[in-house]
Amino acid sequence: MIQLRSILDVADNTGAKKAAFICVLGKKNCFIGKIGDVINVNIKESSPDAAIKKGEVAKAVIVRTKDAIRRSDGSLLRFDRNAIVFIDAQMNP
Repeated sequence: MIQLRSILDVADNTGAKKAAFICVLGKKNCFIGKIGDVINVNIKESSPDAAIKKGEVAKAVIVRTKDAIRRSDGSLLRFDRNAIVFIDAQMNP
């Protein structure tokens, strides 16, 4: 699970490197996110030629979390870092 103000890695080629979690869109409890949730993020670090600049607010989807995910067969899936992918207005990456 991702909490408010968590720093997330960016897992796409937009040029942004780090982002901070603001809130989950469409949920009553918008301060905790999990894999697959659409969220608002604030860009904290980006390269100079990035499509998304530092300080911008953007929409993204959570693709990896450090918190373990239990599958139906009983196995656990866990990653080293939390990561997001940016999406546009039509929900395309």
